[in-house]
Amino acid sequence: MRAVLAALLLLAPAPAAAQAYQCRLPQRVAPQPPPQPDGPARKAPIGGYTLAVSWSPEYCRNNRDPASVQCSGRNGRFGFILHGLWPESNSGPPPQWCALTPRPQPETMRRNLCMTPVPYLIEHEWAKHGSCMATTPEAYWGIARRIWERFRWPDADMLSRKRGLTVGDLRAQIVLANPGLKREQIGVLTSKSGWLRELRICHNRAFRPAACRRATFGPADSASLRIWRGL
Repeated sequence: MRAVLAALLLLAPAPAAAQAYQCRLPQRVAPQPPPQPDGPARKAPIGGYTLAVSWSPEYCRNNRDPASVQCSGRNGRFGFILHGLWPESNSGPPPQWCALTPRPQPETMRRNLCMTPVPYLIEHEWAKHGSCMATTPEAYWGIARRIWERFRWPDADMLSRKRGLTVGDLRAQIVLANPGLKREQIGVLTSKSGWLRELRICHNRAFRPAACRRATFGPADSASLRIWRGL
């Protein structure tokens, strides 16, 4: 495991991008309040990982904060964005909240805003999930960025216009964009009314895609799907 983490971190850092229609990095990131744990600290052996990928237009249609990088439109408009990379346990609840410090450097937050355009989320994801798999925020986001950059995302705006759209149609387009990825490795999270909220790409301990657990996989391919358009 340490060898795998080291190999990922040896790759040169670079600004990472979401599926952004446009993205303009702000000159600076305002100081963020420290994260507040929403559950108990829990250490557990890591059995795999989940790459959580949000569909930004669905979130932003109900969140029009004028100060938001993600939703205000001031810094660009986004499609699929990285929510976070989550360590999972072999069984039982996942590890979480292993440490609240060190806090991310301002440049770490700024550099990742075109991938995860929510400053407080960059620190929250490190503290809740990343601190259980890496020693610093910079190491965690370096690993998350390298995993993120492996994937290509379909044109969900175009897909949203398909008559009779299903969850299987979305999985098929993701597989088409990522040869070698399999349907059973793609979890889909929808709202109660069937709108796309997130994707969950399941990985094993070696950071390679693996079949999702039933709870993570989400709706069957036959389930109907709606996608809120970003354009």
